[in-house]
Amino acid sequence: MERTIVGIDVGTTKVCTLIGEVDDAGNLCIVGVGVAPAHGLSKGVVVNVEEASKSIAASIEKAERVSGYSIQAAYIGLAGKHISSLNSRGVVAVGRGERYITQDDVERAVEAAQAIAVPHNREIVHVIPRSFTLDGQEGVRDPVGMVGFRLEVETHIVTGAVASIRNLVQCVENASVEVNDLILQPLASSEAVLAPEERETGVVLVDAGGGTTDVAIFVQGTIWHSMVLPVGGNNLTNDIAVGLRTPFATAEQLKIKYGHALPELVDPSEMIDVAAFGEGESQSVPRVQLAQILEARVEETFIMVSNEIKRSGYEGLLPAGLVLTGGTAELQGFKELGREILQLPVRIGRLHNIGGLADAVSGPAYATAVGLLHWGLRHGTSERRTQKRASRWADLYQRFADILRIFLPR
Repeated sequence: MERTIVGIDVGTTKVCTLIGEVDDAGNLCIVGVGVAPAHGLSKGVVVNVEEASKSIAASIEKAERVSGYSIQAAYIGLAGKHISSLNSRGVVAVGRGERYITQDDVERAVEAAQAIAVPHNREIVHVIPRSFTLDGQEGVRDPVGMVGFRLEVETHIVTGAVASIRNLVQCVENASVEVNDLILQPLASSEAVLAPEERETGVVLVDAGGGTTDVAIFVQGTIWHSMVLPVGGNNLTNDIAVGLRTPFATAEQLKIKYGHALPELVDPSEMIDVAAFGEGESQSVPRVQLAQILEARVEETFIMVSNEIKRSGYEGLLPAGLVLTGGTAELQGFKELGREILQLPVRIGRLHNIGGLADAVSGPAYATAVGLLHWGLRHGTSERRTQKRASRWADLYQRFADILRIFLPR
């Protein structure tokens, strides 16, 4: 029997809703896509509940119309500069007779790792086991079934501001959709674009969105460090608007059509028309000037990424390099400048293991939305949370008929 999974990526510039069907073999097929401009959000955080709710509802409505499903619940991507992370260790004793490690022991160890001081205005979003140590033996991936006396777990804990999280949940619920779970956006993106061997050997995922740039470092098959940087594609657009004295909407169009992060690869004689504010005449400027503006901000972004890698302690220990996702990753020269600054292999993340309307979400800008479906497939329940509209009406009709049978004479 097929079941459905829904993912909603609530970003700064767009809201993307995907509906996926999963068959008995575990294959994921996208049957609904809904993309709407995002309003009421800044740097991944809700700043206007009413506008954000309308954007989410518009995206959901489009996906429902394409798929024929009515969405009841969804996995939601979480980002924003309020997100932070830390690593914590938990230790428990195994006190039974033969001392075989059970799942209950693992859960107790993870619970012990959560015994940290969390400010009242923050809450834990994820507690992800990184590795286990059993009686001093390090590097244990799954201790269940092993024999031991002392079990230790090292976890990666992600926290977020209570107010920001509740505001996002409220916006989704205003659209009549229940939140299955909140997933850190780089974690979701990793499900869609990272290969198992990359996670194992060491890789950095950089999700360059419109409002934020999310960084996640994976080593030995799991996440070891994560951070949300308060810079994104909107900063690039704003730099163009200021540098060329043009409206923000025009600057966005110039970035998409003519943008390049490497001025040395741009023809110095090429000119572009730039619209002025109000009724002022448009001006012609060298495309190189646009590229120089973008280069400065992109370079700053990758320097911030480099600093995060150094802070994690894994500098020089990431042979799989950097994988880029997010809409900003599509900027010409973005990948090449990242490779030059970081001195690491850099590639654009490509989606895999999806069917159906895959062509509509093949770009790196949709990695988080697709990753939410993969997350739901791997970590969610098998409960069906969406219904075919026709089936829904059939159920209502049947209930009504049953009531009539009770009250009408035979």
